[in-house]
Amino acid sequence: MYIDFHDKTNSVEENYIDLIHRILQFAAKQESVTEEAEMSVSFVDDNEIQIINRNYRQKDQPTDVISFAMQEQEEDELKILGDEMPVLLGDIVISVDRAKEQASEYDHSLERELGFLALHGFLHLLGYDHQSTEEEQSMFNRQEEILHEFGLQRK
Repeated sequence: MYIDFHDKTNSVEENYIDLIHRILQFAAKQESVTEEAEMSVSFVDDNEIQIINRNYRQKDQPTDVISFAMQEQEEDELKILGDEMPVLLGDIVISVDRAKEQASEYDHSLERELGFLALHGFLHLLGYDHQSTEEEQSMFNRQEEILHEFGLQRK
């Protein structure tokens, strides 16, 4: 899977980006995602994610992670693209400010929080959601399974 990283804050250390890359690759294998899949991960500040949240979700407040799935096309559109085209999963946007606050609040490392948020966003790209109690339990259980199998538990 190809992952395009954009650090608009110029504050995310290379080892954190490497960790997120490895977690997402691991999760892609766990979820049987094709190796031809492509996605992006952007790191922004609270101000930028608040603008995105307001414009796309009508919630005028910062949030920790937002995902924009690209695989919601109609069947006809997928047929037109053909089998040779890469699968565009979508985009994940993570607030570094919010990640730092939550790492402190939950008393674990920034590394763990960024990994958690990236995985959470990735599962949204794959169609997981938490609109109902059942969906939330399923998604959060899957997140914890993947993080545990990867070896990134809460500290």
